[in-house]
Amino acid sequence: METWRIIATSLLALAGLPLVLVLMAKARDRTDSSGGVAITGAVAFVVLLLLGVVMLTVLPGALTWSLLGLVAAALGVMMLAS
Repeated sequence: METWRIIATSLLALAGLPLVLVLMAKARDRTDSSGGVAITGAVAFVVLLLLGVVMLTVLPGALTWSLLGLVAAALGVMMLAS
């Protein structure tokens, strides 16, 4: 496994885990339902996990770094908007 794949996946985890928490907080603000918050968190975490596995294994470099930038930008926008 290439080193750049490990670095990109680690950076995805660093940006993705706070993104999951922000999504859960937004779901709590909108629904006031524990079940909705749990479902939102579970879905976001599974999507993040699958994206990490795909980045580690099969995605080409340009797409991997583009997705990482997209996740980091989404986290930045959501943190500034809240």
